[in-house]
Amino acid sequence: MGDFRIWFSFIFDAIMAYRIKKYSFEKAKGLGVEIKPSTNILKKIDVFKNGKKIASIGARGMNDYPTYLEKEKKGNYPKGYAHKRRMLYKERHKKDRSVVGSNGYYADKILW
Repeated sequence: MGDFRIWFSFIFDAIMAYRIKKYSFEKAKGLGVEIKPSTNILKKIDVFKNGKKIASIGARGMNDYPTYLEKEKKGNYPKGYAHKRRMLYKERHKKDRSVVGSNGYYADKILW
């Protein structure tokens, strides 16, 4: 049943519009950027600095840390699952997330 719930959740999220979480707005503010829903249907968020779009981040249909936290709180995932996914993301993207100003950098700082 658990595997079905995870796959159903993944498919449901892939077709639904992404709602930017408070977590991401706070992270963006700390970086001095503004975020809005992406105009790219394949991405979740567009990142702006001084009114100019500088990045599109987050593959639509894929979960991110604040989404995992939300689902963990609802009981869709076991406690600690969000943290585990976060660590796996950071390991998988260790090369691109450290390039300041890159899409990977903003994805790491805003979504993870």
